[in-house]
Amino acid sequence: MLSLTMALGNYGLTKALKAGALRSDRLALDFVEVEPITRGMRRMARGLEFDICEMAWTTYLCAKAYGKPLTAIPVYVTRNFHHWAIWHNVKADLKTPKDLEGKRVGVNRGYTVTTGLWIRGVLQDEYGVDLGKITWVPTDDEHVAEYQAPANVDYAAGRGKDCAALLASGELVAAIGDIKSESPDVAPLIPDARQAGFAYYRKTGVYPMNHGVVVKDAVLAAQPWLAEELYRLFKASKDAYMARLAAGGELSAADKTALELQKGVGGDPFPFGVAANRKALDAVSRFAAEQGVTKKVYTPDELFASSTLALT
Repeated sequence: MLSLTMALGNYGLTKALKAGALRSDRLALDFVEVEPITRGMRRMARGLEFDICEMAWTTYLCAKAYGKPLTAIPVYVTRNFHHWAIWHNVKADLKTPKDLEGKRVGVNRGYTVTTGLWIRGVLQDEYGVDLGKITWVPTDDEHVAEYQAPANVDYAAGRGKDCAALLASGELVAAIGDIKSESPDVAPLIPDARQAGFAYYRKTGVYPMNHGVVVKDAVLAAQPWLAEELYRLFKASKDAYMARLAAGGELSAADKTALELQKGVGGDPFPFGVAANRKALDAVSRFAAEQGVTKKVYTPDELFASSTLALT
């Protein structure tokens, strides 16, 4: 029995796996609890501390770009639409997203945060925003320590500061990310963001993933069967969660969001595999290259364990 460490967040679709309700004849998983899980991602990207780790998708792309010996399996444990993630100070008098050009826009946490990458891509593709004409102001360093950001990313102005406070004070006219502010001057820039996200999906077929699962290359090389076994376990855990949702009963806020996503995309709210996610994978890889997170557009063949490319 192979025993491996895994850092993985607590979600509905990971519950059965982490609770030990699913069994493998070949694999025992030792779950390492890291709160918040983003700290585990940083530890994995910088020190390869775990055998298997949940990882934000853009962190993974950046890690690949800098030669980190990690490979993903096509499992995505969190996903959502990101039109909600661009906020503005209403006193800045921004009429449309295009008005962000020439301004300083905060980024809650690092420039390479996945939510930031997705919403910048949406601003560019759907609203015609020239991202190169914006000065981006992150409030934290990146998970991948070696990363070198584009010239229009200003860490010095925001590092260690509260992005919501900078926005509320007017020091920044807008900010992207999970901005929590009670100021009446802070509001979403895109109205009815949830429906805007669903409309984006109907138009493009792109359903953004946030967090995936990566495995150390040395572990995969030593155990060629491992990637498929992990995929099987995650799929079974997801199936158990979807069965519980279908059964009804008391629902958490996360459960209600999952059902809302299911309705919005007209099907599986957590599709796994490469084929079902091809448009999103192509989009996120293109956005990463266009925004200076990577030097090239990565293909699924370069991102996933080869034995999992055809799994559904």
